[in-house]
Amino acid sequence: MTRTEQPDRERADLVESLNRQRFFLRNTLRGLTDEQAAQRSTASELSLAGLIKHVAMAERQWAEFIVHGPSAMSGSDEQAMAAWMAGFHMAEGETVEGLFAAYDDVARSTDELLRELPDLDAEQPLPEAPWFQPGARWSARRVVLHVIAEIAQHAGHADIIRESIDGAKSMG
Repeated sequence: MTRTEQPDRERADLVESLNRQRFFLRNTLRGLTDEQAAQRSTASELSLAGLIKHVAMAERQWAEFIVHGPSAMSGSDEQAMAAWMAGFHMAEGETVEGLFAAYDDVARSTDELLRELPDLDAEQPLPEAPWFQPGARWSARRVVLHVIAEIAQHAGHADIIRESIDGAKSMG
């Protein structure tokens, strides 16, 4: 493999990994009504629809971070925090179909960014937050790996929520 082939293969592997985790998350909603998808079925505040909405919002924000740096991240003021929290719930008038369409748009945009980004090693400083190490910087590659992990973690949450709704399991 030549040096120029390696970045293309790495990018393809990252896109494939994103799409695999997106599939597992989306699959947990198969066959559910909007009402079931919005249902809280565990002690958690999370619902399946809320997870789709949250993951789409988080993925979009991290993709913007790759391009624009910490200014793309939500602020910590009351309005920003309220918007962030609303991103975990299916609002009145929203549908699973609409949430999936919005998530598909985010996924296409992220995949395109990943394919076209000049350098996966390009870094941005993380915003100041208690959960980030002070002065830390993340490369585009590190951000994408974080997004993959976030989707996978929420797909696990979704499995538990779905099984609590009707006994269905994503695998097995």
